[in-house]
Amino acid sequence: MIPTTAELRSFHRRRIAIPVGPGDLVLDVGSGDKPHWRADVLVDRFPDAAHAVQRSGSEAARLTRPLFDADVTVMPFKDRAFDYVNCSHLLEHVLDPAAAISELERVAGAGYVEVPAAGSARILDFPSHLWWCRLDDGVLTFEAKRALDFDPDIAAYVREPGVRDDLDAMFQRHLTARLLEVPWVGRLQYRVEGAPSAELLAEVEARADQHHGRDSVLTRMLTTVLTFRRRNERRRGLRMSDLLPPELVPPGDPVLEPRRYSVG
Repeated sequence: MIPTTAELRSFHRRRIAIPVGPGDLVLDVGSGDKPHWRADVLVDRFPDAAHAVQRSGSEAARLTRPLFDADVTVMPFKDRAFDYVNCSHLLEHVLDPAAAISELERVAGAGYVEVPAAGSARILDFPSHLWWCRLDDGVLTFEAKRALDFDPDIAAYVREPGVRDDLDAMFQRHLTARLLEVPWVGRLQYRVEGAPSAELLAEVEARADQHHGRDSVLTRMLTTVLTFRRRNERRRGLRMSDLLPPELVPPGDPVLEPRRYSVG
């Protein structure tokens, strides 16, 4: 499907435009199979192909840059190691979004968070999401889901043949309204209401074979085209000591390579 002008503008704003300079250090948390084009360093707790359903269901995380296998709530980096952090479509999956946001604020001075808006998610959601997300007067609010489905009757209707695909196509045409885009500097204003129950977590685990319907190939193609002359903005020659506290730097302080790292 060919993207509309509105979809291209939305994609450029969310995935391409980024308020950093050529020398700034950028981290992408939850990078998966579509890492941010400008990121110098990636973080993904589940980079293997076995967890591809948590992303777009297509493949393992892409090792195009140094990737740290780390939990977003306990990252190995030193304070303010990065100038900017991107975190898209991750916080709705985590058990403790407050701890995750605290880590984002610790490792970077500014960033961007993107989560699904509750309005559309209550009609058409992804089974591993644990939170309904909304913006209340500029405060990013996480409301714990009580069950996988907001309304069982709506869920039953969506499961009718062809209904989900038609709804997904309609929502994609109005993607901006389906998302919450939250840039922040210094601090991200947020609130957490409740906590996911053990019963919900068991349901989520049982539905782990279901995945997003996003087009990873299209996303990567658009990113390549729109950043063709800009990829040299990424930092080169990063060493472990540029990111990690002294006690975690291995002997020789090696230069980072585009491969997977486990630290700590």
